[in-house]
Amino acid sequence: MKPKIGIIPGDPSGIGPELIARLLTSEGVAEAADILLIGDRHVFEAGQTVADCRFDMVPVTDLTQWADTDGGYALYEMDTIQPEAVKTAEVTEAGGASVLSTLDQALAFAQDGTIDAIVFAPFNKASMHLAGLGHDDELHYMAEKLGVTGYISELNTLDGMWTSRVTSHIALRDVADTISEERVSQAVHLIHNVLRRSGVARPRISVAAINPHAGDGGNFGTEEIDILEPTVRKLAEGQMSVDGPWPSDTVFLKAVAKEIDAVVTMYHDQGQIALKLLGFDRGVTVQGGLPIPVSTPAHGTAFDIAGQGRADVGATRAAFDIACDMVTHWDNET
Repeated sequence: MKPKIGIIPGDPSGIGPELIARLLTSEGVAEAADILLIGDRHVFEAGQTVADCRFDMVPVTDLTQWADTDGGYALYEMDTIQPEAVKTAEVTEAGGASVLSTLDQALAFAQDGTIDAIVFAPFNKASMHLAGLGHDDELHYMAEKLGVTGYISELNTLDGMWTSRVTSHIALRDVADTISEERVSQAVHLIHNVLRRSGVARPRISVAAINPHAGDGGNFGTEEIDILEPTVRKLAEGQMSVDGPWPSDTVFLKAVAKEIDAVVTMYHDQGQIALKLLGFDRGVTVQGGLPIPVSTPAHGTAFDIAGQGRADVGATRAAFDIACDMVTHWDNET
């Protein structure tokens, strides 16, 4: 049985529709999964025009049989935005409303088993907030829709290297006060479980320090002594392959050398800068802590090149491949 992947085009004003067109005409994609496109036909068609590539779409009439579609990709047609309301490279309420509508439908399909996983092209948070997004980001929005009350966090991955965050979208001045044994432990367990669900039998995880030189024995802060070292020790005693805290300016050398599979970082940019320097056009964000695999390219809507036919599909293809892998290994014990 092939994975059943639901795909939504992201913000119609950005590069998302172009990326989906490039993805669906990439070698091996059609063979790797049964794909259900969710959204407006004209948005997907506009992406094909920009990308200068074509694929057939077959409207779904029976959602119990959509995976048997021959002659093209199954399309669940929606009417979320009028063609004239699509403003290329602009933040718009209409674009944000389209994103929320397609996302809601994809989540409903995931909940009822119509699809196994979701891949979405980039969203624009400003547009989504104009349309009424009442959360800091799409992860928290999805968690509420799916009834998730446990720990959630965005995870990022590039070429087999993963990161999770103890804190995410908060002010840097608040990071040290937010770090705790519980949050560090949750971040480690989350990425351990996601890696297992991606096919890594025994994930090797390193925890990054928060202070320069890992606090230098307390000279530059005591969070390592008071929180990080005891937490890592307890996790290791629990038979997890975890070490640290390591200075954040060197821990990624271990990851690049393939000595470890993942780095748990203390704040957003600590991991994002490293991954984006290593491969901005290949990075993927996985929505960690949800009951289904959800992935997206780590870059944004790229309004600076929207509509120009220049979007690189690398990260979108990686997001698709990861979603397929996660579906295949989803039943791993965690």
